[in-house]
Amino acid sequence: MKKLKLSTFILILFTSFSCTDLETLPKNTLLPNVLFQDEGSYISYLAKLYGSLTLTGQDGPNGSGDISIINDEGFGSYIRAYWKAQILPTDEAMIRWTDAGIQDLNFMTWSSENQFVRVLYYRIMYTISLCNDFLAVSTDESLQANGVSEESQQRIKTYRAEARFLRALAYWHGLDFYRNIPIITKISSTIPIQSTGPELYDFIINELNEIEPDLGDPEIGFGGPYYGRATKGALWMLRAKVKLNHVIYTESESAALYDDVIDDLNQIINVGYTLEGEYLNLFNADNHTSNEVIFALTHDGTYSQSWGGTTFMVRAALFEGMEAESLYGVGGGWSGIITTTQFNDLFEKDGVLDYQDERNVLFTTGRIEAITENFRSTLTDGFAAGKYTNVTKDGVAGSNLDHVDTDFPMFRLADVYLMYAEATLRGASNGDRATSLNYLNAIKERAYGDVSANISDVDLSLDYILEERGRELYFEAHRRIDLIRFNKFTDRAGVNELIWDWKGQAIDGISVSSHLEIFPIPSSELGVNSNLIQNEGY
Repeated sequence: MKKLKLSTFILILFTSFSCTDLETLPKNTLLPNVLFQDEGSYISYLAKLYGSLTLTGQDGPNGSGDISIINDEGFGSYIRAYWKAQILPTDEAMIRWTDAGIQDLNFMTWSSENQFVRVLYYRIMYTISLCNDFLAVSTDESLQANGVSEESQQRIKTYRAEARFLRALAYWHGLDFYRNIPIITKISSTIPIQSTGPELYDFIINELNEIEPDLGDPEIGFGGPYYGRATKGALWMLRAKVKLNHVIYTESESAALYDDVIDDLNQIINVGYTLEGEYLNLFNADNHTSNEVIFALTHDGTYSQSWGGTTFMVRAALFEGMEAESLYGVGGGWSGIITTTQFNDLFEKDGVLDYQDERNVLFTTGRIEAITENFRSTLTDGFAAGKYTNVTKDGVAGSNLDHVDTDFPMFRLADVYLMYAEATLRGASNGDRATSLNYLNAIKERAYGDVSANISDVDLSLDYILEERGRELYFEAHRRIDLIRFNKFTDRAGVNELIWDWKGQAIDGISVSSHLEIFPIPSSELGVNSNLIQNEGY
């Protein structure tokens, strides 16, 4: 079985943290000077920070959940909540289940009471609180007071940079989904004040700039000490993503920031990452061996179990007839995720699905493409797409049929190539059209196995980039922010707004208000923080 350097973190996670819907401070029942007298204690705590992105509580796969506002602990997985929020309100996919609030994500009819809106918010704030607490107990003064060796102090400096990276990542998600949330950097009883989108944007960029020297150098593939951990490569990618979306967050455009995006992407490219030879190997049980992945959220079917993460991504996509155990390495599917007809169109050529494109895994046997009014009660509406598997490239099932070994590739090289081309087309002075074309065709050649689908300069446009991002990055939690950035998501786009199945709770889709580009702040949060004002439109 794989296991990651990070799994030493996962195996020794702290077991003394809990959280409720109105209380996102980590609790520790032991005194800091008892806990933090050796480097292993800081490694354990750092593991909890990483684990907060994938695990749901203290007893896997469920038990002693980190947040208590849900009746299914699997809903409380950070990456599961993030994945649903980035995908279900778009032209990519829907979930046919009837759990309270999930159809509101499909229909874009959520409110500040929606449990999934609340879960994502509190997951983000919980991770931020953990990071703040870790930083509080690992200051130079604390290390010296606890008698930590000089050698360990140097390594803990890197751990602190990783914690600040994870906090910046969580704050990016908060900025992206809720926009006007407090900037909290210390555990305090003081009621925090609300921040604006531009203020939060500046905070994230400044944090990343400050910690860059202290993070580990990028590593390619699995085997070194940093797989599954934040390195300079992960930082460059996060900073590039935040800046590529700067117009959304700051409500003004700066050509110089597109130059910055290219600079960071070039740093990543120069590390030497390479495209995975077979596309689907990026999403299988031994995808930790890929030289394409820049930053992954690690999963292990034996040692880090939850009902969220990639276990959800594998099993929720499987329906009857998809041979869950033999082809996907799991003990059954959950019959949940179905694709929209508009998503299917991305893989059509001359009116039929193009299976020469290796990325197309649409399952149609015994299914109808239309998503009818009965989609919640019938198991055959909509195509399925089993992109993630718990089977290795050699066809061997993962270590557990209930929980998967498949890592979530949060940042990878193909996205770098697509972002490079986009920033170039948006006006980056240091971007190059010919280089962009080469990068895009490298993605196409991987998908088709030859040059038959390559494009030429005349095809190079922002519309093409958006479509290709849809084909290359589907089910990887990019689509909502992509549609917003390309001005296609809501009525803000005017005639350019895309319409898809069940958008606005209409079977054929309708235009929706631009206030839906961000979520409401949960009503429960407004009830305990008088400094917060609800987002416009809610």
